[in-house]
Amino acid sequence: MKGVMIQGTASDVGKSLVVTAICRMFANEGIKVAPFKSQNMSNNSYVTVDGKEIGRAQGIQAEAAWTEASVWMNPILLKPRSDMHSEVVYLGKATKTLSGREYRDSFYEKALEVIRESISQLEKQYDFIVIEGAGSPVEINLKDREIVNMKVAEMADVPVILVADIDRGGVFASIIGTLELLEPEERKRVTGIIINKFRGDLTLFNDGIRWIEEKTGIPVLGVFPYMENHMIDGEDSLSLSRHFTSKKNAALDIAVIQLPFISNYSDLEPFLYEEDVSLRWVKDASEFGQPDAVLIPGTKSTINDLHYLRAKNLETSIRKHIDDGGFLVGICGGYQILGEELIDESGSDTGITNNCVNGLGMIPAKTFFKSEKETIRKAAYLHENTGLLKSQRLEGYEIHLGRTILTQEGCSFLQSSEGKADGFYGVNGKIIGTYLHHLFHNDEWRNQWLNRIREWKGLSSKEAFYIKDYKDLRFDELARKMKGNLNWDLLNQIINQWSQRA
Repeated sequence: MKGVMIQGTASDVGKSLVVTAICRMFANEGIKVAPFKSQNMSNNSYVTVDGKEIGRAQGIQAEAAWTEASVWMNPILLKPRSDMHSEVVYLGKATKTLSGREYRDSFYEKALEVIRESISQLEKQYDFIVIEGAGSPVEINLKDREIVNMKVAEMADVPVILVADIDRGGVFASIIGTLELLEPEERKRVTGIIINKFRGDLTLFNDGIRWIEEKTGIPVLGVFPYMENHMIDGEDSLSLSRHFTSKKNAALDIAVIQLPFISNYSDLEPFLYEEDVSLRWVKDASEFGQPDAVLIPGTKSTINDLHYLRAKNLETSIRKHIDDGGFLVGICGGYQILGEELIDESGSDTGITNNCVNGLGMIPAKTFFKSEKETIRKAAYLHENTGLLKSQRLEGYEIHLGRTILTQEGCSFLQSSEGKADGFYGVNGKIIGTYLHHLFHNDEWRNQWLNRIREWKGLSSKEAFYIKDYKDLRFDELARKMKGNLNWDLLNQIINQWSQRA
């Protein structure tokens, strides 16, 4: 196979971003390239065109590569539901929830089989594959049955580029330590090093490059600058607070409830483009303040996160916010939390069948958790109940186990072209609940909603900012910046020589 694998000295060193950039670099040269990650652990997912679920990073990398995402690009997705258990999404479909021990003991051979099949499928369809590792390749306690790093590089038979994060400190020790802990055959596969997140004058690191190359015998292929607000969707929970940095003195203050099992937080990313909007994470009542709007995002464990919200006294804060005339939006699990009652009929949310819990009661609805997950890309229109422009088409996707039924008529938010209603629209739009992820990625709708808040605050309305126009430019800018600091010819030489070995 012709390709390369990007591994890292630790989590959140920038592997996903590097893979995204390299995918666009090869795509810009007319090469048919695909991303691949054997196993992902993230609650930030992506729905493929055929309604399957994969890690969001691989979906974004496919977009950067100008290709359609498929389950072969991420055959296994683990979605954490507690500190000990994760839902296993296998080839795009949720299968079962397992503990780490159960997964490790019972799933290893099945995982190897689907990884081999995925690599084979991608090899048939693409000229080149860029593979992303996970965490560190030298987690000694897990290494004997790992399926995300060197085992995958061996199966695909590709060279490995090691990425290290200089911003966190200890970059020399992290590189040397990683290489020393690899087996001799694994170490031979590491043919290049990339230093990521460098701040300041790159020439000041020339001595560091020489030391690394002399000490390891491995070339440093590039030193990438720290990229603020690169706007490439994240997947790692470690990057949450870093990715969503609050703007100071912004006119509009939006508080996002940071649930422990938050999922699909890419729903929030469009607000980063709005100059007068500040997003801030709220974990308890002491941080709530006086926001203009509150967002309750999706969650992989709705009832557990509802209990968390109450334990942190956030229910009282949200109720006061509504009483004061503020805006409130719940998406997916956040929509469920806002309802009157949550009934876990199948035990799919909590593991306890027929577990009933009272919601916040701000939306007249009941949610019934089923065993079958609904995963679908969706287009809808504003419901006639809203009194808004019905012809406005909203696009997004749904991923949920719950089925929510309104207990009051005449308050739906959206309707499909087939007439199926979704969500809640109440208090003249100040309370909204919906299953539609990426609601705010619809530029005209986001602008309409924000202008309502601006009007409420006595501020002037603004024109819509069309994010979709900037998406490809964003990928190209990322690729341009990284390629300018990368020995591209040497990387290609390494890849070609490896694939041509006898």
